[in-house]
Amino acid sequence: MPEVLGRRALNRATLDRQLLLARAELSALEAVGHLYGMQAQAPDPPYIGLWTRLAGFVPGDLARLIEERLVVRLVLMRSTIHLVTAGDCLFLRPLMQPMLTRALRGTHGRGLAGVDPDELAEAGRKLVQERPLTFRELGALLGERWPQAPAADLVGAVRNTLALVQVPPRGIWGVGGQAAHTTAEAWLGRPLAERPRMEEAIRRYLAAYGPATVMDLQQWSGLTRLGEVVREMDLRGFTTEEGVNLFDLPEAERPDPETPAPVRYLPEYDTTLLSFERRTRTRICEEEYRRRIFTINGIVKATVLVDGFVRGMWKATRGRREAVLEVELFAPVSDRERADLEAEGARLLDLLAPAAPSRDIRLHDA
Repeated sequence: MPEVLGRRALNRATLDRQLLLARAELSALEAVGHLYGMQAQAPDPPYIGLWTRLAGFVPGDLARLIEERLVVRLVLMRSTIHLVTAGDCLFLRPLMQPMLTRALRGTHGRGLAGVDPDELAEAGRKLVQERPLTFRELGALLGERWPQAPAADLVGAVRNTLALVQVPPRGIWGVGGQAAHTTAEAWLGRPLAERPRMEEAIRRYLAAYGPATVMDLQQWSGLTRLGEVVREMDLRGFTTEEGVNLFDLPEAERPDPETPAPVRYLPEYDTTLLSFERRTRTRICEEEYRRRIFTINGIVKATVLVDGFVRGMWKATRGRREAVLEVELFAPVSDRERADLEAEGARLLDLLAPAAPSRDIRLHDA
């Protein structure tokens, strides 16, 4: 019979893989590679995500990697924007194409009636490789050739067919700017992988998120029918207390369930909350709390971990002279945990508002 992993054992294993049990002595590039996809709809969350995981991280560490084309932002897992290394971009993007094609048909198929998809993709490639374009600019140019089709559908087809990366200054800490796109091949000067193997992606996923189920893997990626691939791999089996089958890398370490877990502030859209399906995601977050964090308009709010589990959400307000960190707790915390929340919150404000002369941390009890 496979070994049973209780909730705390699963929690500590995942926190360890996610670099959340202790700040890691890794470079920003090494951490981005290890995490294998940091959710990046907004510019700031990857910076906060690395700050909460790495010792000595400063925003310039990641900004330089983006400017030097060592990491990129593009549509990958679940058809959402992720930050990955250049090499992982070229490997993962072809693997995700079946999911992106399926999403394209479901969202934009009707509006693209009568438009040749190959011709549209080639036209889009030519335009964005001449100069990086915003989606509004791209839609206007494509609309000159296909005036009968909605611009959003034309752009959606190019987005889901080509590997489009967002170029700086988008994603640079403190700079902002609209997202302009070119192809990964043009930006990185290398082609996409021709025959990437799903087995390699599964191993990388487990190294960052495991132990996991087949459904977890499919939730993380957006891909389907991965059970057969998993069954053919040399993986170690476990089960949850509810009898759900898990798999993991044979050589992977799993910490003692009683290993202390420090207070951590996770950013909006942190991938730790997005990479597991309903039956196993309680390893991090209670279902009742998840409904408060995941909004109907697709926003995933920033959260706090106490003893390894989501126990609240946070929001920072930054002005020229004042910075305020508001923490809404979902459950009571001990005096020691409250002190840790305040101390870690003060360090967070050092990152978010280093020049603000006035700072305030407000903990709102459940």
